[in-house]
Amino acid sequence: MSNLAMIKKDTVDVVTERVRDFQQNGELQLPPNYSPENAMKSAWLKLQSTKDKNGKPVLKSCSQDSIANSLLDMVVQGLNPAKDQCYFVAYGKTLVLMRSYFGTMAVVKQSAGAEDVDAQVIFEGDDFKYEINHGRIKILNHTQSFTSRVKGNILGAYAVISFKDERPDYVELMTINQIKQAWSQGKTYREGGNGTHQKFEEEMCRKTIINRACKRYINSSNDSGLLADSFNRANEVEKEQEVQQEIEENANGEFIDVDIKDSPEPDPEPTPDNSNSEVIQEREQTSMARPDF
Repeated sequence: MSNLAMIKKDTVDVVTERVRDFQQNGELQLPPNYSPENAMKSAWLKLQSTKDKNGKPVLKSCSQDSIANSLLDMVVQGLNPAKDQCYFVAYGKTLVLMRSYFGTMAVVKQSAGAEDVDAQVIFEGDDFKYEINHGRIKILNHTQSFTSRVKGNILGAYAVISFKDERPDYVELMTINQIKQAWSQGKTYREGGNGTHQKFEEEMCRKTIINRACKRYINSSNDSGLLADSFNRANEVEKEQEVQQEIEENANGEFIDVDIKDSPEPDPEPTPDNSNSEVIQEREQTSMARPDF
């Protein structure tokens, strides 16, 4: 048996069996139009061409346990890499599943009964009014002129999750300072730089606010522990790997006080260890061609 066949047997086949067990025990309810078999086939094809920052295939450089966990997270969240809903990213020897902009929206639609997830950026000069009633934000008015968009001075952004039933819309609101603080926690963002966040600032603001709104809603309203664990696992592994990487890079230097305590600040944007992280992010931005954005 070839090496690839052995890896597939110890990862794809194992995950397929675990998913089957979850379904039989009633622990996992997949969307009716979701095929875990097709998603697994697409993932396996993607994995064979995915490399880490050193140019090594992740199937050889990453542990088989982490490969299996990333595949399991994909299926539990009902995602498919063929639809650009997720990516596989190497952090050292750990492979992590990262949701894309579209993947996060797909999860909240499939699992929380959301009808739509939308976001808008607030520019200087906009007439924007909102109120807070019983702890919930309600957008009263947002009127925008073409001039304010041309000037491009962003003040903040908000996301609205609407539902198919009688539940009221859920609104998440962030100032531009809060958004940039979230960006700054990732290694791909540099204040005053010329990276993805500067080139596609408006779309990156929408991505950040939608990710935050969907994560908070799923964590607070969904009763599936399996889904919540998979939804949050990427951020947890990402933080651990970045801290470990920083320690290793500075092992022979000055003492570094690394604070990994939980913070009330917004979750950081994904910061892949792959050398093509900017390419992945730019590809997401150019595919965000929703006319209402």
